[in-house]
Amino acid sequence: MEGQRPRVLLVDDEERFRWTMGKLLRRRGYDVEEAGSAHEALVRIQKGDVDVVVLDVKMPGMDGIEALGRIKAIDPLPEVIILTGHANVDAAVEIMRLGGYEYLLKPCPIEDLTSKIDGALEKKRAREKLHGGP
Repeated sequence: MEGQRPRVLLVDDEERFRWTMGKLLRRRGYDVEEAGSAHEALVRIQKGDVDVVVLDVKMPGMDGIEALGRIKAIDPLPEVIILTGHANVDAAVEIMRLGGYEYLLKPCPIEDLTSKIDGALEKKRAREKLHGGP
C-alpha cells in the first residue's frame, strides 16, 4: 500500500474545474478519478479503492454536505476534503461533524490542496492500520 499512488476522487459539477484540477493532480503523482455529481461519486465510493475525496459543496441535485454524510455511511475510511466558493461557518461546523477532513475555499492553490490530500491520506492509512486494514 505504501508505494501505491494515492487514489483521489475529484467531485465537481464544473467539467473545466475537474479537467484542470485532475491534470494538475495527475502531474503530481496522484491516481485521479472524476465524478460530475454527488450521485456519480456515491456509485464510485461503493466500488471501493478511494483514499481521498475532493468534494465541491455547491452541486445540482445533491450538495456536497449531504454527499459527505452518505459517503461516510457507505465507507467511513476515505477522507473527504470539501471545496467551496463561499465561506460559511455553519457549513464548516457541519462538515467537521459529519467526518470531513478539511474545508478549503476555491480557488485553492494546488500546493495547499496537495498538502491537505497528503495529510488526509496519512490519516486514512493510520486508521487502516489501527483497524487491521491493508
